[in-house]
Amino acid sequence: MSSQSSPSLKSPELLLPAGDLDRMRAAFDFGADAVYAGQPRYSLRARNNDFKLENLRTGIAEAHARGKKFLVASNILPHNGKLKNYLADMAPVVAMQPDALIMADPGLIMMVREAWPDLPIHLSVQANTVNYAGVKFWQKMGLKRVILSRELSLDEVAQIRQECPDMELEVFVHGALCIAYSGRCLLSGYFNHRDANQGTCTNACRWDYKLGDAFEDEAGQAMEAQKINFDFRKAAELADQSFAAAGGTTRHPAAEGVYLIEESQRPGELMPIMEDEHGTYIMNSKDLRAVEHVQRLVEIGVDSLKIEGRTKSRYYVSRAAQVYRRAIDDAVAGRAFDPGLLAELDGLSNRGYTSGFYQRHRSQDTQNYLDGHSKARRSQYVGEVRRISAEGWAEIEVKNRFEVGDRLEVIHPSGNLVIELTELRGKEQQPVREAAGNGVVVSMPLAAHLQGALLARLL
Repeated sequence: MSSQSSPSLKSPELLLPAGDLDRMRAAFDFGADAVYAGQPRYSLRARNNDFKLENLRTGIAEAHARGKKFLVASNILPHNGKLKNYLADMAPVVAMQPDALIMADPGLIMMVREAWPDLPIHLSVQANTVNYAGVKFWQKMGLKRVILSRELSLDEVAQIRQECPDMELEVFVHGALCIAYSGRCLLSGYFNHRDANQGTCTNACRWDYKLGDAFEDEAGQAMEAQKINFDFRKAAELADQSFAAAGGTTRHPAAEGVYLIEESQRPGELMPIMEDEHGTYIMNSKDLRAVEHVQRLVEIGVDSLKIEGRTKSRYYVSRAAQVYRRAIDDAVAGRAFDPGLLAELDGLSNRGYTSGFYQRHRSQDTQNYLDGHSKARRSQYVGEVRRISAEGWAEIEVKNRFEVGDRLEVIHPSGNLVIELTELRGKEQQPVREAAGNGVVVSMPLAAHLQGALLARLL
């Protein structure tokens, strides 16, 4: 905490995702107080998860050696088949002394409380806690912290804090938003039998879909009629015009139809999609960005600010940790919010940003209908600095193309530095004009005081 910190404001924990040990270390280097990871079998990240037992042991030990916390996600909503071996599988993890387990299922929570009554448990966002009575219930059950649902406004969070003054509260401030209530989604299971609630979500809500006309047969099955070109922007405008012309009392005629959708990577696999008075069942949420609300969350007294993204890059983890660390420190010290932090987060891959439910918005401000894929809007992550030679040349593992003459920002825990690239060397130390792209290794001159720099991005 800054030496200027107000004694009346507590600095909340900054909690970052750890998809692997490298990303855990980056999170700590750039300001995280704690990280969370999970076993593939019992967390909601069964895929792209590097934390099997040995890496969990290493991660917990390293975190504690640095005076940091390591939380283990065990937040699956299990079917019967995963109950039998659960306690036996968790025993070696508990022996590693993680700082808490993040859990969602009441049955598993009961089992853990009975087996290890002193082990701290944090209630997962998957449990959908949206009111202070729910928080009080879990407090009576002996849990240490409740991660509140993303669907709450700032005022609702403040009321829960007021009603539950001695319970730890955690909220999400950055990262992907699910289309279902705090992540309880069925799309992935419906489309390709990979259940998000069992840790195998395929992010079906973010696929690139095309729309096809269809009709219902006598059995009520959606059948393909013909493929049509569909312009969502035009359809939305027509819907608005129709709604306004009717005094806001009728629905657009297209809403009565039955359609088949085709995802770009699965040609020929036509899937039914329908819409009723509540809306469509496919959407693509913008990403959450609440850095501008950190001041209010600090004033409310939230104990932990959490960033989503266990499958994101080291660049994402490092930049997000750096930005939110500054926002927290500024808020606690009484300094005004720096709008430049918004621009720095724009450089991260994102689907457009929203402050989610913290402030109420019209739906078109929250949903991202037109840009389904991630975009790095202002800058591009171009590579990682692997090592720096005694002569001051940094070896770069290239992620995206850059060339001599580009301006690069070197992101470092001690502070960032913008440089103009004057020369490059190839793998054999020969002069080259450009770093062609992912997988290429080049070297560039870099000041010796930046030894250990981790990342570079193209401005």
